[in-house]
Amino acid sequence: MKRNYLLLTLFVFLFSFIQAQTITFVSEQTNKPLPKVSVFGKDGSILAYSDIDGKIDKQSIAPSQEKFQLVYNNFPVATLSYSELNQDVIKINDQVKEIETIVIKNSKPAKYIVIKGNFNAYVTVNGKLNSYADGLVTYIFDNKTKNLKSANVEQYRVFRLVEPKNEKKETSSWDYGNSLKIPKLKNVGNPEEYKTKRNTIKELKGDRKDQIEVTGAALQEKEFSLFGFRFFDIKTILNMSFEKGSQKNLRDFLEYNEVAFVKLKHKSEQNYNQIILYNNFYPTELDFSNNNDIESVKFDKEKSNYKTQYWQDTSFPNMQTIFSSFFKDDLKEQEMKK
Repeated sequence: MKRNYLLLTLFVFLFSFIQAQTITFVSEQTNKPLPKVSVFGKDGSILAYSDIDGKIDKQSIAPSQEKFQLVYNNFPVATLSYSELNQDVIKINDQVKEIETIVIKNSKPAKYIVIKGNFNAYVTVNGKLNSYADGLVTYIFDNKTKNLKSANVEQYRVFRLVEPKNEKKETSSWDYGNSLKIPKLKNVGNPEEYKTKRNTIKELKGDRKDQIEVTGAALQEKEFSLFGFRFFDIKTILNMSFEKGSQKNLRDFLEYNEVAFVKLKHKSEQNYNQIILYNNFYPTELDFSNNNDIESVKFDKEKSNYKTQYWQDTSFPNMQTIFSSFFKDDLKEQEMKK
């Protein structure tokens, strides 16, 4: 009995200790966890990104950053001091921006499901922005199998920080703009495909939407070497949102977010550099169609390509304005070229 009591006491102590090492973001309205909250430091670095339980590691923030900007749903929601942020629970007003209604153009059965929407993608190196892109994209799914048939970029912008050194053996100086990708959406129509031994899946049922988080990892214990470069600690976190209480079909699809992590260094470098790629997609229109011929352009990361100022729409997830508030004129748009 005494032994069991000691084990219980130890468990409670360890659980309390683990809890004390995290900060949890919750909705001010519902008190539910808020995943995908980005914490920016005063220098524009993304210091943390909350998981499906709304949690970040307290060790990711430091007093030296002084002020922290919280960004949720591509919108600044709070600016906090270190003492204000260094709490166990932070309540956030998550209804600053209204949830946009997805327009369903046609509900008649057809060969394809066509989903149009907005995307943004950005790469950080050791927390600091390296490159950014956003635009309009259309995905075509087979209506029978719900498999993705094609992804078609219609318009886009690309931004990069000026004057990267691109020293061959200094991976922190590289321009990672070519790593920018449009969101994959490979298994959004078949979420069950993510249930494998390699993945860990969590679900969060909210007041306005249901979310599924899929995490996977590789090279956790041993690095991989190639041509003098070292790769380590590869992780991916997918988050898909669907209508509350729905069957989680494509018709119920609301949002897709992917974060990919890799630690990289040259063998001559002492420390690894943390490379993180963020990909986000927000559907605006769903259509059932027998036509899969969609006008598109090549997603060339060396230039921008657009016909309209789509980013000025109030519903567009324009993270570029947030990054520009930190980096000013150093964040340069790539010119449009024919």
